[in-house]
Amino acid sequence: MKKKIYFTSLLLSTFTLFFSCSGEKENNEVEKKPTVKIERVESRDVEQINVYTATVEPELINNISSSTPNRIKEIFVDEGFNVSKGQTVAILDDINITSYELQVANAKASLDNIRQDYERAVKLLEIGGGTQQSVDQMKLQLTNAENSLASAERTLRNVKENTILVSPISGVVTARNYDPGDMTGALPIVTVAQVNPVKIIINIPESELSKVSKGMPATITFDTYGDEVFDGHVTMVSPTVDTNSRTFSVEIGLQNSEGKILPGMFGRVRLELGRANHVVVPDRAIVKQPGSANQYVYVFHNGKVSYNKVEIGQRLGNAYELLSGVQPGDSVVVTGQTKLADGVAVDIVN
Repeated sequence: MKKKIYFTSLLLSTFTLFFSCSGEKENNEVEKKPTVKIERVESRDVEQINVYTATVEPELINNISSSTPNRIKEIFVDEGFNVSKGQTVAILDDINITSYELQVANAKASLDNIRQDYERAVKLLEIGGGTQQSVDQMKLQLTNAENSLASAERTLRNVKENTILVSPISGVVTARNYDPGDMTGALPIVTVAQVNPVKIIINIPESELSKVSKGMPATITFDTYGDEVFDGHVTMVSPTVDTNSRTFSVEIGLQNSEGKILPGMFGRVRLELGRANHVVVPDRAIVKQPGSANQYVYVFHNGKVSYNKVEIGQRLGNAYELLSGVQPGDSVVVTGQTKLADGVAVDIVN
């Protein structure tokens, strides 16, 4: 009898312990349910400001050299020198100039004699002492003499242009490839670049082509000058697309009267491309996937969260513009994301 009572007591204790443990387990499961804070998000008009990496190029580049091989006598400039339009930069051997000058002098003398003969033939015809045929022949000789003089002068001018070399533009010397005494070769003797204004080159994707037009303003910054902002404008939009990158080249003109901007410098161009209506979420809602460039937002719905991949636009203070992934009116998780996963049930903390 005692054994029976003992067994019954033991069984009751076991059941009591079982139900007690089950209750604790349920309570623990409730306690382990993640708690989060959420915020409702809406869409709004966002100014579309895009920033592009840029390269500085000179407005014009002029390679100064001789059209025929010749020996260099003097070079008056070096890399980094500023030159003016028409300034002499180099002188080459002028050994042939004297002979070409003599040819011009002879052509002038011959032209003068033939012109006098022609004028006499015309006067004789007027008084009946000559023939029209003689006048016509002298006229042909006069025309030939004028052409000969023009050819000799053109040759002399060409020789001088290839002997006394001047810069056709104002700018800065970016290259000097020879020294006095060298023979000219395939390379230019001096390269001059016009750096006021300069060209800023950027590449824009096809999707933004319709938003960029000639004349629209642009602001440019350079790492060299920190936060200093330079104002320019679009001067050219390429009519063809790069088939590899699917981008269009855009040129931006920038005045450079102080010469601060140099070819080859790295810059960033900011263009305002209108406005668009997009969802804006708090920056706290953005979750970065470890080991990936992907970004996500937890969206709360019917007691659970979904793990939505998003495409981020601009940063707007303490918020981000979203291009996709979240709809207007959605509630997004702003705190407590570390314990979440897709489809997890959560409790909301006010």
